[in-house]
Amino acid sequence: MPGNYDDCTEVTDFCVVEATTYGFYPNLGANAFFLAIFALCMAIQFFQGLKWRSWSYMIAMTVGCLGEVLGYAGRVIMHSNPWSSLGFQMQIACIIIAPAFFSAAIYLTLKHLILTFGPEHSRLKANWYTWIFIACDLLSLILQGAGGGIAASASTDSTADAGSHLMLAGIIWQVVTLAVFLVLASDFGFRAYGHRSTHSTAAVELRRTLKFKLFLAGLAIAFVSIFIRCIYRIAELAGGWGNSIMQNEGEFIGFEGV
Repeated sequence: MPGNYDDCTEVTDFCVVEATTYGFYPNLGANAFFLAIFALCMAIQFFQGLKWRSWSYMIAMTVGCLGEVLGYAGRVIMHSNPWSSLGFQMQIACIIIAPAFFSAAIYLTLKHLILTFGPEHSRLKANWYTWIFIACDLLSLILQGAGGGIAASASTDSTADAGSHLMLAGIIWQVVTLAVFLVLASDFGFRAYGHRSTHSTAAVELRRTLKFKLFLAGLAIAFVSIFIRCIYRIAELAGGWGNSIMQNEGEFIGFEGV
């Protein structure tokens, strides 16, 4: 935030909303909607995980949804007070890192697809995908989390910029990881489909079900959405605090929320 406004804690005649990092009152309806949606998704993922005993996937999705809930709660707080330090810290740290957990959940699914449709069609052993990409995701998470924490608690512009650069590095690393994952997953998909006549009876039956086709469609949509979101975040953070992209709430709702 600009140095002249360091002591601002609420909107006044001097501490105008236009001088905040975002320059606007976050939309209450939109942010409350996303808070409610992610809270519902968190509950669904938790109970589904318990039902099907998919512990790793459940943890990744539940923690990711929790991060989104806390982040949008921060933006709801900022609707009442755009100068709220607590609201800013909650949303900048939590919304930044939450998608990394969703990426981890996606990475976990590839191992099971490989084991089902033929490990011989994969360039790597099925278990390696989990270890390699979760490790890369963890590095991204550490960079984004550390950067978000530094930026949220920064008292000087230089410290805030350092936090921003760390977050940017984390998101760029996440994009690189996602791109490599896409190449390897696509390679396996094409090779497995090309040898579909060798699939087991159980794999053939699974492949033909509507539920599995919907699962693959959902997986693809989730991957593309996270990838586009990361590209948006790179452009947003690269421009520095208070830039035109950061102060455009419509773009944030479209690329981050939706």
